[in-house]
Amino acid sequence: MTKRLENSGDIEWAIRDDLISYPTALDVMAKRADDIRAHRASELIWLIEHPALYTAGTSSKATDLIEPTYLPVFQSGRGGQYTYHGPGQRIAYVMLDLQKRGNDVRALISNLELWLADTLDAFNIKGQSKPGRIGMWVQRNGKHGDLEQKIAAIGLRVSQGVTTHGISFNVDPDLTHYRGIVPCGIQNYGVTSLADLGRPVTMTDVDIALRASFEENFGRTHSVADPATGRN
Repeated sequence: MTKRLENSGDIEWAIRDDLISYPTALDVMAKRADDIRAHRASELIWLIEHPALYTAGTSSKATDLIEPTYLPVFQSGRGGQYTYHGPGQRIAYVMLDLQKRGNDVRALISNLELWLADTLDAFNIKGQSKPGRIGMWVQRNGKHGDLEQKIAAIGLRVSQGVTTHGISFNVDPDLTHYRGIVPCGIQNYGVTSLADLGRPVTMTDVDIALRASFEENFGRTHSVADPATGRN
């Protein structure tokens, strides 16, 4: 059983209702990470959505960008390979002080996977983590046997003890947009979403489940304004 990471007791939780550009989000995360390191700000979980785009992680391979002109492509600075972001996908940017949590990146990844699995469980979906395939997977029955499809991705950057980036959770994105990349560099597996699995829930439903599951695995949070705009 994965040990729950120590909670600092002061994690902020913010939700942005409209789309935010990827460069703007990177700037907000970088500033917040600096402030956390300098003890000027609390840890933060920031829930957002991006316009349709691809991001390239530090391990991305040029051959995994199948259609380079299909959507805008951004270098991310996070670990991992190519991934897709777009409307209908809930992204949770995770800005945590890892030094308060034992400097254990593997434990953090495990807790993020538990967070996702518990969130899926709230919608009666069994999520699974797979060795060598970071993220959250579901198993479905197909015409030619069982299929494993990815419903959520994890990609982190840890710099001077503070994390940025985080998770992306497919609620109801346009799954055809994945055609331009090999998601996370993993061949022969599909992608899915809550809507694709027959769960037509709202983003608000997902946000409620994400917060409840996060607090089970990481500890309590309190709501704050969107760090990009200062608006609730």
